[in-house]
Amino acid sequence: MASMHELTDATFEEEVLKSDQPVLVDFWAPWCGPCRMVGPIVEELAAENDAIKVAKLNVDESPNTAAGYGVSSIPTLMIFKGGQVVDRFVGVQPKNRLQDAIDQAAG
Repeated sequence: MASMHELTDATFEEEVLKSDQPVLVDFWAPWCGPCRMVGPIVEELAAENDAIKVAKLNVDESPNTAAGYGVSSIPTLMIFKGGQVVDRFVGVQPKNRLQDAIDQAAG
């Protein structure tokens, strides 16, 4: 079972951009209601998908990375592959929509 990775500005490049597998990154903050709604969905996706790494980045603790990727609304979820953003979702998404995007990236 895959685990959830906690990202920071310091670890983002190594964990995401240099990853040899696709990475789903959840840009979130603890005070954000919609982020708390999407959190359990993201955790289920982490548990159910071995072909992709799933990680969370707290935008309050790591504002540089969030700003660098133009994250202005949270939750924002991005799928990175080969160091590039291949998919981006803003707001709460249904699990099946995220799973389809994971399948495409991991395919």
